[in-house]
Amino acid sequence: MTKLKLGVIARLEKGAAAELQKAHELQLPTCQVVCWNPAFFTEEIGDQLIAASEKYQVKVTTIWTGYPGPAVWNFAAGPTTIGLVPPAYRPERVAALQAGADFAAYVGAPSITTHVGFIPETPHNPLYPALLDALHTVISYCDARGIGFYFETGQETPVTLLRVIEELGYDNLGVNFDPANLLMYGKANPLDALDILGRYVRGVHAKDGDYPSDGLHLGPEKPLGAGRVNFPALISQLKALGYTGALTIEREISGPQQIADIQRAIELLTPLL
Repeated sequence: MTKLKLGVIARLEKGAAAELQKAHELQLPTCQVVCWNPAFFTEEIGDQLIAASEKYQVKVTTIWTGYPGPAVWNFAAGPTTIGLVPPAYRPERVAALQAGADFAAYVGAPSITTHVGFIPETPHNPLYPALLDALHTVISYCDARGIGFYFETGQETPVTLLRVIEELGYDNLGVNFDPANLLMYGKANPLDALDILGRYVRGVHAKDGDYPSDGLHLGPEKPLGAGRVNFPALISQLKALGYTGALTIEREISGPQQIADIQRAIELLTPLL
């Protein structure tokens, strides 16, 4: 059986060399490169990323592509600010995702990944057809460049995401499975979600969290091992599904405590690989 590999989030805006050096110092062989500013998707920065990947022997597994405009991470303003769902920001975000696709193809990354937003649960919602049109534009653009488009779980139910993937029908579609997001947004138990989406999983965030405690705010992210995600069962289920990709550790804080929590996550995950 293929042994899974660990990875970590690397933020392009902080410098490709510095971020991949951190991954190397943590002895992690992979990373997801995150960038919210399309101004960084240049050939010069791409060359820096390629050189850092070769120097530190850290493989880039996806370009996690953000977009301009507001993104409010709660249940009140989130539906009107996050992803491709809000019409007001859709054109510039389609362009940003296309720029991310060009960058991914340039550096040899296999895919881009993003949050599409609070996808309507009913296909009769008036926002739904235009969202699918925007996704067709982005996904076909990715397909023409030989890369995948991966939905990160979070704002939508697993069944809603499954329907979107089936309706779009492209072969280059996949899921970046974030078990903590499913809990923090109150959308699903991660193990149950894998039963629905497992065959589409192409990336995984090793992140922990808890359910919301009120109707306006996301549940808290927590250090890996301190939340509700059952990582032994999750990784066992991923292996049973034939998943052979990376487990990318994500800890959404900064400073020394972030490094300490990542190191603890490595200790907890390594015996499960």
